Amino acid sequence: MDTIENRTFDELRVGDSASLTRTLTREDIQLFAVMSGDVNPAHLDDEYARSDMFHKVIAHGMWSGALISTVLGTQLPGPGTIYLGQSLRFLKPVGLGDSVTVTLTVARLDPAKRRVALDCVVSNQDHEQVVTGSADIIAPAEKIARARVTLPEVSLRERGVRYRALLEAARDAPRIRTAVVHPVDTISLLGAIEATRQGLIEPVLVGPETRIRRAAEEAAVDLADLRIVPTEHSHAAAAAAVALARRGEVQALMKGALHTDELMRAVLARSEGLRTGRRASHVFAMDVPTYPRPLFITDAAVNIYPSLEDKRDIVQNAIDLAHALGIATPCVAILSALETVYPKIASTIEAAALCKMAQRGQIRGAVVDGPMAFDLAVSRDAAAAKGFVSPVAGCADILVVPDLEAGNMLAKQLEYLAEAQVAGIVLGARVPIILTSRADGPLARLASCALAVLLGRSQSAPSVIGTP
Repeated sequence: MDTIENRTFDELRVGDSASLTRTLTREDIQLFAVMSGDVNPAHLDDEYARSDMFHKVIAHGMWSGALISTVLGTQLPGPGTIYLGQSLRFLKPVGLGDSVTVTLTVARLDPAKRRVALDCVVSNQDHEQVVTGSADIIAPAEKIARARVTLPEVSLRERGVRYRALLEAARDAPRIRTAVVHPVDTISLLGAIEATRQGLIEPVLVGPETRIRRAAEEAAVDLADLRIVPTEHSHAAAAAAVALARRGEVQALMKGALHTDELMRAVLARSEGLRTGRRASHVFAMDVPTYPRPLFITDAAVNIYPSLEDKRDIVQNAIDLAHALGIATPCVAILSALETVYPKIASTIEAAALCKMAQRGQIRGAVVDGPMAFDLAVSRDAAAAKGFVSPVAGCADILVVPDLEAGNMLAKQLEYLAEAQVAGIVLGARVPIILTSRADGPLARLASCALAVLLGRSQSAPSVIGTP
């Protein structure tokens, strides 16, 4: 068993030394920031750190000092050491990817107080001294040997990373004129205004003008440059927004302070709606910090109990969205409770049929497999343990749920238990429909708008947020 053993004061001699070599990673910087609360942009903001003033000064005292403490506490003298102080001089910056070697050397011994002075030198991979100085300690009097503690694995998860990449990709695309339906509260109005400020949409506010302006006053928003299409109530707002889309005056709809059913009723009206030859369906675009790729869940908001024919369109809509976001051949998992076809569970039979449709070209542009349990779709380890072989297992981009209830519960579990960000959009109509919830954060609202923007330019340019 690996042990840590100290050196008592009586065992130390002038000239004794110990070294430790480490390479500075981004995770080191982030972990230190989490522990210390140090959010200095010179440490965490790459663009700021690259400026002429800071020359990418990533780490001096915070990292070099920690490594010196590590050598003192584990090697020289080791366990039982009392750290009194240090004096360090920083000669050169240390940046990401630099490999440094910390060397401590005993310089003076004071037997009366068991005090030890050590010279400290930190050198980089080019053998240049980046830190020099000294440390004062009290050496242990008794011998100590202990099993080396196994440290817990630390996983740093940054929420919203993929959504920020999504926004960056969308900013390169033209704004889309968007009818914001019934934005009569501050939350929905501010969501549209922020998307405008971010260069994503050109809003047309549709709804009762008096209530819209009251919401603007409460939010301290100036509507002087924005078009308002006045209506009497939310039903009329939904109908007016759909009419704008039918006339080509807007390229997207955005849900405001009305229920999804109310908006979709106008969208799906047979004579005056926005129907196409394909079934309209909803897709949640999830940014799950614990999953190494974008994740799409469908349908969790529009089709309650879709038929097999409906599911064909639901799958194809999600595939088309993935293509618009730069995922050339998405992996689609048709979810059920089992990975085998079982006649008593209808979703397993429909999953098998959808796979056959994909083989026959009725579903295009993806690798489709199912039925598949959720764990097999997202975990290679689970698939290996169960002996399940599939090109989709453990790397699904799109999860197709059996019905709305299952999809809604799955999406909300990921949001509240796995810290996922959730953006939503409806596809299959003449224009994309941006669905937001009152519970959505600002980043998720912007991401929903970005999805519509990227769909609008999907035929002309690839995105940058595809699967890593």
